[in-house]
Amino acid sequence: RLQKLKEMFISKFGSAPKFYARAPGRVNLIGEHIDYCGYAVLPMAIEQDILIAVEPVQTQVVQLANTNSSYLDFNTSVNNIQINKTKPQWHNYFLCGLKGIQEHFGLNNPTGMNCLLDGTIPPSSGLSSSSALVCCAGLVTLRANGKTLSKVELAEICTKSERYIGTEGGGMDQSISFLAEEGTAKLIEFSPLRATDVRLPSGATFVIANSCVEMNKAATSHYNIRVMECRLATKLLSKSKGLEWKKMLRLHDVQTKLGVSLEEMLTIVEEVLHPEPYSTEEICKCLGISLEELHSQILSQNMQDVSTFKLYQRAKHVYSEAARVLEFQKICSEAPANALQLLGELMKQSHISCREMYECSCPELDRLVDICLQFGAIGSRLTGAGWGGCTVSMVPTDKLNTFLKNVKKAYYQTDGQRLAVENNSLFATKPGRGALVFVEA
Repeated sequence: RLQKLKEMFISKFGSAPKFYARAPGRVNLIGEHIDYCGYAVLPMAIEQDILIAVEPVQTQVVQLANTNSSYLDFNTSVNNIQINKTKPQWHNYFLCGLKGIQEHFGLNNPTGMNCLLDGTIPPSSGLSSSSALVCCAGLVTLRANGKTLSKVELAEICTKSERYIGTEGGGMDQSISFLAEEGTAKLIEFSPLRATDVRLPSGATFVIANSCVEMNKAATSHYNIRVMECRLATKLLSKSKGLEWKKMLRLHDVQTKLGVSLEEMLTIVEEVLHPEPYSTEEICKCLGISLEELHSQILSQNMQDVSTFKLYQRAKHVYSEAARVLEFQKICSEAPANALQLLGELMKQSHISCREMYECSCPELDRLVDICLQFGAIGSRLTGAGWGGCTVSMVPTDKLNTFLKNVKKAYYQTDGQRLAVENNSLFATKPGRGALVFVEA
């Protein structure tokens, strides 16, 4: 693959690349939609990645090309980075990483670059192809400009810079892309960012299956509405408990301030919030503010037209999912005899909560989860933002081949469109290594 990339680079730019950077995609084993609420998540890096061949140049121009001809070439002056939020095209994700590093170091005359990108992560599949691209671009810009940062600093800069494209992500994707190590999943905790090894039990393999429903989280409002619903739930829970609600942004902050367990937070949600959707008027009444204050001080720009919010369901999902992550880690470290059954149960509960409380599934994902469980998965759930993308299933290793054969038949071979992409859509994976830069020997 590297040789092929090098040959394409030479034919495109007329000279050889000076270095390469790689950033992996990821699968989240458990802990969906809780990173931006301040809670720990449990992902692992996958073998699929973004690989970029780079040649720093004297001109202050960045030329971007892609080995996939459906992604058009792009070039821009490094001193005038414009990121178009309305059209999340591939080069805008590269520009996010570039701009993040430039701004962090205050680079006045950054180095120009010729870059050729090759990606093996299926796009819009919930395996974090966009964040891997942002991370890879950040790494490339860092190296081309002769700067250094720790992996944690890089992850934090890339998390912030992906927001240039309008995604209010929480940092899981960027963190695992940099902090992953081969052979182990990671418990990733936030503020401060840290990663702890989680050894997965032997005897099971994790299998990724793509529903073939594309979901681009920057191009949709679903994702950002959920972020806002969690923020509003934070405000209402804080106010009801006499906390300084104006300063509270994340559901985790409420738990920390009250000093209670996740189980107790679930009881508080039951007491304070009602299952019926909240109108903007009711939210204003609960907080004692005007509609104008709600729009100018709390709701983000892209939320001004949303008139109802489901707060009870979103808070319930976040606190229960945060508890499942800690339970998953505990089972992995204690390794009881029935560890696989216990982990499988947690994965199933996670999917039900994503489907019913967070409403981030879709009929195809639900069907795929059912098929995977029917053909021998011990646990299966959607992974990534949802509304399309992939499922992750835990399958006994000795049943892997039969499982793959049956899922192919039941899900992919019944549909011409899915059949065309089945080879890249169903695969076993093991924890891979994080982002790196390398030079040919």
